[in-house]
Amino acid sequence: MTYKSDLLRVLDERGYIHQTTDAEGLDALAAQQIIPAYIGFDATAPSLHVGSLVQIMMLRRLQQTGHKPIVLMGGGTTRIGDPTGRDESRKMLSDETIASNIASIFSIFEQFLHFGDGPTDAVMVDNQDWLGKLGYIELLQEVGTHFTINRMMTFDSVKLRLEREQPMTFLEFNYMILQGYDFRHLSKQMGVRLQMGGSDQWGNIVNGMELGRRMDGADLFGLTTPLLTTAAGTKMGKTAAGAVWLNPAQLSHFDYWQFWRNSDDRDVGRFLKLFTDLPLAEIERLEKLEGAEINEAKKILADAATALCRGEEAARTAAETAAQTFEKGQIGGDLPQVAAPAEGLRILDALRELGFAASNKEARRKLEEGAVKVDGAVIRDPNHVISPTGEPVPVSLGAKKHGLVTG
Repeated sequence: MTYKSDLLRVLDERGYIHQTTDAEGLDALAAQQIIPAYIGFDATAPSLHVGSLVQIMMLRRLQQTGHKPIVLMGGGTTRIGDPTGRDESRKMLSDETIASNIASIFSIFEQFLHFGDGPTDAVMVDNQDWLGKLGYIELLQEVGTHFTINRMMTFDSVKLRLEREQPMTFLEFNYMILQGYDFRHLSKQMGVRLQMGGSDQWGNIVNGMELGRRMDGADLFGLTTPLLTTAAGTKMGKTAAGAVWLNPAQLSHFDYWQFWRNSDDRDVGRFLKLFTDLPLAEIERLEKLEGAEINEAKKILADAATALCRGEEAARTAAETAAQTFEKGQIGGDLPQVAAPAEGLRILDALRELGFAASNKEARRKLEEGAVKVDGAVIRDPNHVISPTGEPVPVSLGAKKHGLVTG
């Protein structure tokens, strides 16, 4: 389909569109007026990870094409937990922890969006502000009558949990009702016409559209992105050492840059379209590179993606550290670091704290494989202790992961 609006044309050209509820209607609306649109995010941790980056970039594309992005933080729904794709209930968080997480996550969005009071400026809202005021009887009367148990049982988030004979609490069962109410509330109070999200949210998005139509006669739209996996088949943002966090407090600039630098050759073009602002013509040139030349495209990807998330200075220092470490054989100053106590640091602890292994078991396996070096020497002994010397001690896992033990 040939789109008339800049919004859908850009989203289509860069590979963001998986499903739309009414592509022609949404395209016509986007060509005529500013569309307020939202995506919801959990507040279960102080940072989002790379798995959320497609959605963040969708909001960026929305603003770049003249529309209004609304970041919905699930301060209310985090207290319940989205059962989609989960086999067990989410741990309950305190109000203080949720508020702290939201404040921390806001700093991420400030890197990608311009916030303010203008017609296309981004805003962040918290669904606790309205869900927390809903009385239970009121919710049942106003909203519950529009949901049938028959329909709710067909949702993947419910059906898959039951098929696996994993328990689902009544609390979680209500999540889809509250998510649908979010769409209805934002439509009524802020003029939102579009909800976007990952492909696993399709049922919840359609649910909210139907609720808005039944309660208010609203004409709403939904759009989802493809499930993003790497060319190797792994889920985007998941590594052996854990999640690739967007906040620098959870992951160093160097490790973030290095994540993109280590992309599979087959993913470079797709990632450049999704996660950078590089022009499509330049991306087309870069994705045609082969052999050793593809490494230059990966560096461009790493620079551009890191600059967007962490800033130009972070991208520059991370790239310099990589060049010193990998090309010049020196110790780069921006490598991840961990401080050794006076009695020294066990190699197992060093590998975990540097983010090279998710557990002692994994760290032991890396040692057995001979993949770990301390100050250039292969270490296989899990009881090895790195003693503080006053100078940084290099620790490496394979050829691509490097860190420093200081003390």
